Amino acid sequence: MTNKQLVLYGLKWNPFAPDVPVEALHVTPRIQSFCWRVEQLAGEGGFALITGAPGTGKSATLRLLVERLASQRDVKIGVLSRPQAGIVDFYRELGDLFAVTLRPNNRWGGSKLLRERWQSHIDASLSRPVLIVDEAQEMVPSVLAELRLLSSTRLDSHILLTVVLAGDGRLAERFRSEELLPLGSRIRVRLTLERATPDELQRRVSHG
Repeated sequence: MTNKQLVLYGLKWNPFAPDVPVEALHVTPRIQSFCWRVEQLAGEGGFALITGAPGTGKSATLRLLVERLASQRDVKIGVLSRPQAGIVDFYRELGDLFAVTLRPNNRWGGSKLLRERWQSHIDASLSRPVLIVDEAQEMVPSVLAELRLLSSTRLDSHILLTVVLAGDGRLAERFRSEELLPLGSRIRVRLTLERATPDELQRRVSHG
């Protein structure tokens, strides 16, 4: 939209632009509740899931969530940029996100160093590091399984990481498979986004 059109419709920002400021995003009660629950999850660790068709606001919700988490004291956030990567590149990116020098071909050593770094963060801040993954339906099953194993220790009794996965309907369906059911059963917070109704769209435009 041009500046003239923005003035004509009484808008401060272009509602169709992908880089609308976070403060301009319309936050529904369901999204507000989801963000609050993930904030609590950051203190305990575990998995959260956002699903919805393309264009329903998954990435916008993640932006809002990251902004809220970043405002909390001592919360460490990592955003995975290549969800489609294999195990080796997955470890490389985790090492980069959490400032750990890894040898990707040594998965045992890499997982040990990551867990030690995450535990040090927990000891210092009493909050779990947070890993955000958008387009998580692109993750290969072996990487999702590895993430589940990495995120906890002591026979699953101690959780080291908070993970927020976002993807389309294929992601929720994958968690029903036998291979990924152990991870699906660990998802503690869920949000399913749907296309806005005409009334909801009107409220969102008015919000702008």
